[in-house]
Amino acid sequence: MGKFITYIRLSKAELSKVIFPLPMQVRSAFVAVFSVVTVITLFLALVDYLMGISVFQIVK
Repeated sequence: MGKFITYIRLSKAELSKVIFPLPMQVRSAFVAVFSVVTVITLFLALVDYLMGISVFQIVK
């Protein structure tokens, strides 16, 4: 039981050192990630479409 209490105390000490992001930082990171994912998705969709057309032309 002593090890568990020590673990809890050390966990609380480590958690007090954590710097949590501000809401504005979270929002800007979300926008950045969402934008990059959207651009990559659109690019891959375009490549898939073009590859599909070219394969169709070859098979046809």
